[in-house]
Amino acid sequence: MTQADVHNANEVLGRWLNTNHETRGISECTVARDGDGWSVSLVGVGEDGPIQWPTVRATPLTNVEEEAGQRTMALLATFDLGFMRAETHVRLNKGVFVIVLFVTFLDDSGRANYLNREFLYRQP
Repeated sequence: MTQADVHNANEVLGRWLNTNHETRGISECTVARDGDGWSVSLVGVGEDGPIQWPTVRATPLTNVEEEAGQRTMALLATFDLGFMRAETHVRLNKGVFVIVLFVTFLDDSGRANYLNREFLYRQP
């Protein structure tokens, strides 16, 4: 990805909080950049409190066709939690930080794989 491709890249940096304070999914996301590398960390909601997911490296993606001519970038981050894998796509859409999770269970629990979408705002 060239510098021209990531002209809005710094807009995704920082800590983002879920707009739905009663979510049962992801409560927050932090995106960081170290040189040419990107990282994403998530905090999930658990019965006994927040669950810190591991920080993972992320792959930048160019978002070539966007509504209203808006050009931005997206990040792909894969979280392997042992019992499940979450392929996660994050992007900024008109000021709203969108997380799309494709969750696959790797254990023999019989739980159904699922897709989830969360909407976040920048921490003030």
